[in-house]
Amino acid sequence: MRIDDPKIIAALPALSVDLSRSASLAELTSLSIGGTTDLLRIKKHECIPALLNLLDSQGVPHRFLGGGSNLLVDDGELPWVVLQLASPQPDVVLEANFAHVDAAADLGRTVTFCAKNDLGGMEGLIGVPGTVGGALRMNAGAYGMQIGSYVREVKLYRAAARRIEILRGDQISFEYRHTSFAPDDMMLAVKLELPSKAYKEILQGIRICNEKRRSSQPLGQKSAGCIFKNPPGISAGRMIDELGLKGLNVGDARVSDRHANFFVNAGKASAKNMLALIADVRGRVRSAFGVELEHEVVIWNA
Repeated sequence: MRIDDPKIIAALPALSVDLSRSASLAELTSLSIGGTTDLLRIKKHECIPALLNLLDSQGVPHRFLGGGSNLLVDDGELPWVVLQLASPQPDVVLEANFAHVDAAADLGRTVTFCAKNDLGGMEGLIGVPGTVGGALRMNAGAYGMQIGSYVREVKLYRAAARRIEILRGDQISFEYRHTSFAPDDMMLAVKLELPSKAYKEILQGIRICNEKRRSSQPLGQKSAGCIFKNPPGISAGRMIDELGLKGLNVGDARVSDRHANFFVNAGKASAKNMLALIADVRGRVRSAFGVELEHEVVIWNA
């Protein structure tokens, strides 16, 4: 979608918003799949309500983009513009055991920065791609931990109320790969309370997690992480593997040979290819095990 309204274009500089024309979502997502649309990069949180009111008043549909690491976007010209936060500097500020983190901050760099200041607890997230905001939205976790355990406050834009709010951690439901945030809530910042731990001890935990990932995940390939959530007490990847589906492909969309719940873009896969592969695998698991797999990857259909 292209923003042609002169009223919107004229208002963007005062709202601290940069406009990028015909941005490729394939270049902004870890799967390297996605069509094109205008991109609005937001540099000041406090300008978000005015920006959204402007877009809504002019009938411009929009979606919020984080780091693009858990996202499958449709092909072609997209029927909405994309909004993305610009990361401020510094994007992490420490205060005793509290870390005040901007939602646009890179998750891995945040974990490393906290570790170097003897704050641990999040070692399992070191290899998870994307932003802190994305990790918050889906309650990212690995190796027995989840980010929600450390959340004390979240600053967010509430689209339903059209205002910025601050929620306490106990006002938010954090479950397995799910939170109580509304789909159109925009994560802005978070306050984490992390346990004190010696950097050397944290580093050892990070090394263990990295070794596990290197041995079991297709690192270096274009993927969106796990495609399906694990049903209670069952591994989605194990069911897919037991059906012998590693290497199954639709065009360049392929079930990873390393981890059956990772689907990779092995070349120039389209969203159509990837969606067809997801539907095929989901149907085979349903037929064989009677289990309806739920998407963990977020899908943006045009």
